[in-house]
Amino acid sequence: MKRLDWTRLDEAARREALARPAQSRSDELRAGVGRIIDAVRVRGDDALRELSAKYDRCVLDAIEVGVDEFDAAEAALAPALKDAIREAAARIEAFHRAAAPQPVALDTAPGVRVERMLRPVARVGLYVPAGSAPLPSTALMLGVPARIAGCREVVLCSPARADGRCDEAVLYAARLTGVHKVFKLGGAQAIAAMAYGTASVPRCDKLFGPGNAWVTEAKLQVSSDPDGAAIDMPAGPSEVLVVADAQADPAFVAADLLSQAEHGPDSQVVLLSDSPELLDRVEREVQAQCAALPRADIAAQALSRSRLIRVASLAQAVEVSNRYAPEHLILQVAGPRAWLDGIESAGSVFLGAWTPESVGDYCSGSNHVLPTYGYARSYSGVSVASFQKQITVQQLSADGLRAIGPCTATLAAAEQLEAHRRAVTLRLAALDEAAAPPFPETMA
Repeated sequence: MKRLDWTRLDEAARREALARPAQSRSDELRAGVGRIIDAVRVRGDDALRELSAKYDRCVLDAIEVGVDEFDAAEAALAPALKDAIREAAARIEAFHRAAAPQPVALDTAPGVRVERMLRPVARVGLYVPAGSAPLPSTALMLGVPARIAGCREVVLCSPARADGRCDEAVLYAARLTGVHKVFKLGGAQAIAAMAYGTASVPRCDKLFGPGNAWVTEAKLQVSSDPDGAAIDMPAGPSEVLVVADAQADPAFVAADLLSQAEHGPDSQVVLLSDSPELLDRVEREVQAQCAALPRADIAAQALSRSRLIRVASLAQAVEVSNRYAPEHLILQVAGPRAWLDGIESAGSVFLGAWTPESVGDYCSGSNHVLPTYGYARSYSGVSVASFQKQITVQQLSADGLRAIGPCTATLAAAEQLEAHRRAVTLRLAALDEAAAPPFPETMA
């Protein structure tokens, strides 16, 4: 990990200190993903079988997971793991139900009713990676809010193993959350299948979930095509930024840094502290703990591009964090809640020594599908709202139009939109005419 002193860096060096590992969007990657998407659009299921054989090294007799495979997966799982999945799902559901948007109805003026009604995205596609490790937790994080939102059809794609079957825990989580169909597909071909549809895979309106560079590129390409599908958010490698003071436990800090570093070689971890002694102790702890990890090689690659940064104060640490806009932000300081109001950009925040980022990944109840690569400046993590559309409704009575019609007409005239103005003034004139007393008869 590279050691830096923020106070001694000029602006160019500060930008470099907070730079993410470069995302691969080479011409070769774009072209390769484009060829996969074209193949799926033209040849459908046949292309999916060929691409699965090429990239996942499995022969698919059936693309869709059958009932017998769900049953076998459930029977194969250890009871303790099934209990943990159900426990996590319950907490995720409790939080997401409480945080879900609510309908609104308000009279903004006498006789003027404005409403917001919620409608689910009709058909959604969920992607659950299973490259270096399967992620049943992602099936929970996507399946639960989709069910709460009321999506009419929820489909899920996850790569098959060499034996042609999906991970048992992923299947169990998918069934538990009410996913309607699961397909044994991975990579860019899975994204293409859900975006455009095949004989087996339904075409989806919006796609969700993390993935590698090929999956990310495929999501970007289909979302830029009017005939494709919307996506949840731009994605990049996983990341964490930890702010720690002199009282922080270096073993805890090191463990949090490594929990992100082990995701992949392009993950990034950053530690900010006003204590040089704490930075020294964490650096030693990271080396010691990393050596004992099963994924030590992966974590070590990520650590080679990560940062230990000394700041002048915790206030400066918050400023630096907002500039970086991390996916995960851990405030391992005394009185962490006191700093919360200053946090402007972060995907999810973890307060205090007893709140490891891992609980958010699995079972605290919040969602772990979060904006990365600085997109926390403008995007939020996945929630029930991600699976819904918000539609406004308005209805005016005659008195309501009398009340706000003149305002509308004035603004329309200012914008030189005469038809807009007349749509109001014609009605106002009709109301005035209907309200006028009848003309008196001529006296004989």
